[in-house]
Amino acid sequence: MERFQVRTDLALEARESFEEDGVEIRGVAIEESYDEERDIRVTRVNIETENGAKAMGKPVGTYLTLEAPRLSDPDEGYHREVSKQLARELKSLLGTEEEKSVLVVGLGNREVTPDALGPEAVNHLMITRHVVREYGKEALGKSKVHLVSGIVPGVMAQTGMETFEIIKGIVDETRPDVVVAIDALAARSTKRLNRTIQLSDAGIHPGSGVGNHRNSLTKENLGVPIVAIGVPTVVDAATIIYDATGDRDAISPNLNGMFVTPKDIDETIRRLSFTISEALNIALA
Repeated sequence: MERFQVRTDLALEARESFEEDGVEIRGVAIEESYDEERDIRVTRVNIETENGAKAMGKPVGTYLTLEAPRLSDPDEGYHREVSKQLARELKSLLGTEEEKSVLVVGLGNREVTPDALGPEAVNHLMITRHVVREYGKEALGKSKVHLVSGIVPGVMAQTGMETFEIIKGIVDETRPDVVVAIDALAARSTKRLNRTIQLSDAGIHPGSGVGNHRNSLTKENLGVPIVAIGVPTVVDAATIIYDATGDRDAISPNLNGMFVTPKDIDETIRRLSFTISEALNIALA
């Protein structure tokens, strides 16, 4: 039988699909750690070669997945622990030892709830660039301050412009040291919906999870390093049927392009966006 193809933005899930088939991939290394007390698992997938990138269907780079089963629960204490762990990983990827200018981009459509993660996260950020430029670091009472700016570029249907065009223009004008892009992703497994956060230094491809292929936001295209933060908020409807039946032929062609999201997604997006913004605020404090 032809191997059933599913959409996923998570490098961890792409790697797992090969494990299910008993296939090893050269050029792909995995490291895993688990904090039993906080119930947080961190998996680092390093795609080291072009061969590994081709097999995985993802660019060469580091993909760090933070799995937190209770992330979808309204437990503020747990979300705080997740923010702290995420902040530690972000500091490593961003290299925050020295002062940096950081542009945070909230990708997605604010009017579509499962896609509003990026815009909502930017809403909660501590923006500092304008304060430091106008009044100096003394205004914030610190000797070291990262210049944080934020933008929500919307989607093409709202602006008539590619997201890349907007971000590239801002990068060329403001010259940040690094770009952080926050986006909603698509998952292969329902158990990872709203319970997983992926970080990557390989850039981001807006809309790729749901089949929209736009210009990629990468270091090569933008001219500055980019760190992507994503949470899977939707799952392909066809994969749910396949998981339940195991029958590829049972999947109707009408399901192509149909995605499913939990019924409490509005409240979940609110919590997750705050968790991510808190992690950035801690990392860039």
